[in-house]
Amino acid sequence: MVLKAMNTGVSGLRAEGEALGVVSDNIANVNTVGFKGQRVVFQDVLGHSILAGEGSNLPGSGVRVGAVQQMFTQGSLSNTGVATDLALNGDGFFVVKGTIEGVSGNFYTRAGQFKVDAQGGLTNLNGLAVQGYAANPDGTFAASASSLMVPTSAIPPKITENIEITANLDAAATVPTLPFDINDPSGTSNFSTSITVYDSLGSSHAVDVYFRKTAPNTYDYHAVTAGDDLVPAAPGTNVEIGSGSLGFTTGGALDTVTTGAAISVDFAGATAGQAIALDFGSPIAGGGTGLDGVTQFASAASVSSQSQDGYSSGDFGGVAVDGMGVVKGLYTNGEKIAIGQLAIAKFRSNEGLGRAGQGTYIETRESGSAALGTAGSGGRASVSAGALEGSNVDLAEQFVGLIQHQRSFSANSRTITTADEMLQELINIKR
Repeated sequence: MVLKAMNTGVSGLRAEGEALGVVSDNIANVNTVGFKGQRVVFQDVLGHSILAGEGSNLPGSGVRVGAVQQMFTQGSLSNTGVATDLALNGDGFFVVKGTIEGVSGNFYTRAGQFKVDAQGGLTNLNGLAVQGYAANPDGTFAASASSLMVPTSAIPPKITENIEITANLDAAATVPTLPFDINDPSGTSNFSTSITVYDSLGSSHAVDVYFRKTAPNTYDYHAVTAGDDLVPAAPGTNVEIGSGSLGFTTGGALDTVTTGAAISVDFAGATAGQAIALDFGSPIAGGGTGLDGVTQFASAASVSSQSQDGYSSGDFGGVAVDGMGVVKGLYTNGEKIAIGQLAIAKFRSNEGLGRAGQGTYIETRESGSAALGTAGSGGRASVSAGALEGSNVDLAEQFVGLIQHQRSFSANSRTITTADEMLQELINIKR
């Protein structure tokens, strides 16, 4: 039994030594972005077979490290201001692809320190390609994940095809005495708004829309632009390029929209016959509410919002990521164009993942296969841009653990020295 006591003490020294290594690893990575701490699970060792049955309640044979468990609790987020720094708030992992120590494939990480490399690829700091769903031309995203590429070239201009106006026209306004005069549009109308449109070359042009009351609950509109920009040119003059009328109910809702002349314009040097549709909202006659665009209430005329779908050419200026993981390219013309959406991996058992180094994990049989999806779906984490997730290691807790393991190591060494003294006493009996 004395020798067994010594072996039991040795098992304690061995287990506490392994535990000390885990604690040391946690402390060493206290500032590692996205690091998840580990803890040692101790297990007792039997000195006999469990098949021996009842009545065999014999002393155990010490302790061993049964497992080293990953602790996937949320780390704190810290703002960095770097657009390509990303953090996950919740369950899930970023997916990166490449080679680590000779192993190629997908790896999973909580460390979102990303960058755009020389080839335009979105990668982590070790060159592993970030995976996501590439954007399609129609605004949707691809069904399968691939390496995200950021188009760093300039984007071509987009011709204006639609103008949307949300405004209120004063129901108390009076009908102007004179008919609409293209040479004095402001003096022969009740209200106007101006919006910038773009031709096929990306050149900008101002289009003014004048509203003129013609009768109770009825307004005409006239779209006007400068003749200097047109073919044939008419320098110093205004040219009407579209017109129509708006009818309202007695409750001020838009009832009808009648297009007298649809906007069709020939800007100099650009594609001829540029058609632009004016959207004043959903009229009641067309099945709409009549309240989501231009209305006529007894209040001062004003524009709530207006927009158009064209833009000039623009140079690449960076990237931005929203909470759903949609990566957008930022351009000098003010446009934000979707590049792709980050793939977020989720596992049945995070604790079953294997560490691959460089802040990454690999899937194992214990973790189950990665289920890829988008941020915020299926219980996956949301994405915080311009922030990083810190290590979840509690330094104070680790120092307490150091003390505990040190005391336990010392206590186990005492059992060995005590057993040695008893063995020496036994040997001395023969003297």
